[in-house]
Amino acid sequence: MCRIEQKHSEESGGWRRRKWGLGLGLGIGIGLGVMGLKGGNLIAHSRVEKLRNSMVSRSKMKLWILRATTSILLWICLVQLTALGETFGPRILIGWPSCFSQESTPASTTTATVVALDVKSAPEDVPSRVLPPKRVYKNNGYLMVSCNGGLNQMRAAICDMVAIARHLNVTLIVPELDKTSFWADPSEFQDIFDVDHFITSLRDEVRILKELPPRLKQRVEQGIIYTMPPISWSGIPYYENQILPLIRKYKVLHLNRTDTRLANNGLSMDIQKLRCRVNFSALRFTPQIEELGRKVIKLLRQKGPFLVLHLRYEMDMLAFSGCTQGCNQEEVDELTRMRYAYPWWKEKIINSDLKRKDGLCPLTPEETALTLRALDIDQSIQIYIAAGEIYGGERRMASLAASYPNLVRKETLLDPSDLRFFQNHSSQMAALDYLVSLESDIFVPTYDGNMAKVVEGHRRYLEYKKTILLDRRLLVDLIDQYTAGSLTWDEFSAAVKEAHAERMGNPVKRVVIPDRPKEEDYFYANPWECLQPSPEDDLLSSI
Repeated sequence: MCRIEQKHSEESGGWRRRKWGLGLGLGIGIGLGVMGLKGGNLIAHSRVEKLRNSMVSRSKMKLWILRATTSILLWICLVQLTALGETFGPRILIGWPSCFSQESTPASTTTATVVALDVKSAPEDVPSRVLPPKRVYKNNGYLMVSCNGGLNQMRAAICDMVAIARHLNVTLIVPELDKTSFWADPSEFQDIFDVDHFITSLRDEVRILKELPPRLKQRVEQGIIYTMPPISWSGIPYYENQILPLIRKYKVLHLNRTDTRLANNGLSMDIQKLRCRVNFSALRFTPQIEELGRKVIKLLRQKGPFLVLHLRYEMDMLAFSGCTQGCNQEEVDELTRMRYAYPWWKEKIINSDLKRKDGLCPLTPEETALTLRALDIDQSIQIYIAAGEIYGGERRMASLAASYPNLVRKETLLDPSDLRFFQNHSSQMAALDYLVSLESDIFVPTYDGNMAKVVEGHRRYLEYKKTILLDRRLLVDLIDQYTAGSLTWDEFSAAVKEAHAERMGNPVKRVVIPDRPKEEDYFYANPWECLQPSPEDDLLSSI
């Protein structure tokens, strides 16, 4: 039935009809007039109106039910999202403002806090990790780098590339590691280093991305990229004047060789300290490698002090250097064939005896045993061999094992199951040796390769831990005199001790040789700029 809705107006004192009421009133008036003429049609018209009103009422009811149901569902979703946001929100929204946080963070805040993955299960006394603020700068382009060499050669190169990217105001893409060298290790950056820590810990210095933005990535995949090797031992002016214009021109530059591409000396203090920060803080190994390293160190510590011997008497080193002291003819031929098999090992014809006398060969296991005894190293001490497979096997290790019977390796300390994920990954195995070397009571490298240098510098950073830096040129001369009977054991031992009294990793300023960077002291072996409280401190210069 139709009903006229009326509302009393206090201002006019009259009646005001609504639009629907007026329309229906007019309809009724017209209906009454028609009914007087045609009474029979009124009944039919009323039935139509009833049906129409019934349909309108049902439509309104359905609309009301739909609105009510939607409101309830939205409210339920909001409640659920609020609950889920407290638990899973931080995992997804790290670094982003949370829609579900009860406390809003000001937009001007410069320090971000990483929330625990599971808020409810995290201990209340564990402090939140505070990240450095992001550095804001105009991005000049993107720098891609492909590192070459072994683990520690690549490690130093990564530190250099971060410093270069910082100075040039470019975005660094997470470095690609060498997979084509002698070791043929397929490990990616994230297989060895904690990539998230690497990126976030340096965010106040340089922007680092895991990969290029999509548009630029597509260009690189199509081969549209400028690739080059930078010049070795270059200073910052080279990168400012030669490299930066290329990055601005091409937007993306790929450096395909990175070893020793930044000078040792002549750099600002800021750059030198950044190299140290990357090396000693940002380049942290993966949790798996760190955990296994702690396990090895704990096993060693349970039996007392230990010495790490970086015995670089491995097949690749002997073939590369051409050093064959103590090898039989069959082994000499094998090493020679290997050297010729690698075209980038440029020096082919090598006089092993002459090179040894110049101190350019790694000490043999026999020479190493004599040297350690001459230095009065306790023969009962544990000696951890940080190296790959020793060339010549047990035959060449016999004299060292006779003098120091407590020789151990990671393979003898750990169960095979502990190392199964590291097999055929030489860089990951080298990372494990690196951790053990840092924690040893004494570190003795028999050759000044990249690992020996980088570990030496890191141990200097750790309050000058004892590192015996062997003078190989002097040692082989003394050893030859002793074996020929020209020196008694006491004379030999006294000469060795005297020669190495100041070669124990003690503070010393890095040697600078202008125009001969290859011959001067390596920055990562002695980063003295990072070891002093201030550049004005002249403690080292007085030594």
